[in-house]
Amino acid sequence: MKMRLTVTVSAVALAGLPAPAAAQQQNMPGMTMPMPAKPPSQKAEPQRKAGAKEPAKQEPAATPPRLEGEHMSGMPMASNSTGEHTGHMAMTGAFGDYPMERESSGTAWQPDASQHAGLMKHAGGWMLMAHGVLNLAYDHQSGRRGDDKAFGSGMLMGTARRPLGSGTLQFKAMVSPDPTMGKRGYPLLLASGETANGRDRLIDRQHPHDFFMELSASVSQQVASKSSVFLYAGLPGEPAFGPPAFMHREAILDSPEAPITHHWLDSTHVSFGVLTAGLVLGPAKLEVSRFNGREPDQHRWNVETGPLDSTAIRVSWNSTKSLALQASWGHFTDPEQLEPGVDQKRLSASALYAREIAPGWKFAATLAWGRKRVHGHKDDAFAVEASLKHQQWTFFSRGEMTENRELTDVEDGPAYRVGKVSLGAVRDFSLAEHLSLGAGGLLSVNFVPDALAASYGGRDPFGAMAFVRLKLD
Repeated sequence: MKMRLTVTVSAVALAGLPAPAAAQQQNMPGMTMPMPAKPPSQKAEPQRKAGAKEPAKQEPAATPPRLEGEHMSGMPMASNSTGEHTGHMAMTGAFGDYPMERESSGTAWQPDASQHAGLMKHAGGWMLMAHGVLNLAYDHQSGRRGDDKAFGSGMLMGTARRPLGSGTLQFKAMVSPDPTMGKRGYPLLLASGETANGRDRLIDRQHPHDFFMELSASVSQQVASKSSVFLYAGLPGEPAFGPPAFMHREAILDSPEAPITHHWLDSTHVSFGVLTAGLVLGPAKLEVSRFNGREPDQHRWNVETGPLDSTAIRVSWNSTKSLALQASWGHFTDPEQLEPGVDQKRLSASALYAREIAPGWKFAATLAWGRKRVHGHKDDAFAVEASLKHQQWTFFSRGEMTENRELTDVEDGPAYRVGKVSLGAVRDFSLAEHLSLGAGGLLSVNFVPDALAASYGGRDPFGAMAFVRLKLD
């Protein structure tokens, strides 16, 4: 890469310069190179005649001050706890001067200690990144409402960014194979939301996501030390509401199964029209979004448009390297295609945790709550997620509870409190440096109240998935 070649040439040039000349070498933007200590002289000083004047000492030219945090192609030098440079490159975020690992879906934050997979390459002043996963799964859901289906899911994401002024310009694109599974998606007991035909609600099924999951651009500018402002726009994009989307949360991203809490916590991750303004103040972030509140329709291959008629506000705080907190509020104008003219208000709060608990062992967890207010009702949902990674193995689990009014055909019916627990594992096998093949499975148990037990064929119907995946990271 051009940057690596420049560093090498500079190091060779410095090695061949005498000490005074080396001191005149200019630091390259974004990196501070330690100057070699002046070697002891190998020649004895010539004796001066009596009365001869001592020659004037040559003062080395002043070295420019070290510019902490200055970027080269978006990359500052990493520093250790004492502030000394460690010699390797560290990426900063697109929206401010913090570790890139903090960034997740849309403008959402995750812990700084989170895994951040992806291929990286420099092309001119641009830094290009890519990562993705393709799941091929066989799904079995038991009971009278259950079904079987083989399907493909996943995503492929590309990012291009470069420095702009005192900040960063970034473009993101993400596509999904979900539309290939058909308009009715795949069987998932206790899930509900969206429609397959524009007339009937999908119940006990997970809808497919649109082919275009994100097409966005953002720009940020630093306004003070560790402080910045940014603008983010997407068609589609993700407004400032809720935790990161489930396929990006480290605690559960290895599961091919969507959560039944999806439409309380993070269903806005595909919104066809988003404009977000944000302020970063060190470990805290405040952002406001105007967005198209209508959920995507049954046509999954197109790009939709609509007025930016809804509002979301989110406060995020990464209090430590291992913890990311957020609280958000949203007013959704006419979100449901099958309930025209009905608005919703939603609340969300979450805590994401990530930490290496022992050498080679990585633990991640999510605790999230969401509330929907519609027709004067307040319906809550909770999710707890956890994963444990060791070498090529990943073990994952999730527990959920929702108050759902959409599990029957009764309009504005009662809220049924239902729950679910799932456990799974996947083993990855390396195919190439950045490509792996994984095989795994999961089991889930669902819990329904007596009022629904007859229609489900029991109070605890179960589900199971077997899957293989191809992962690019």
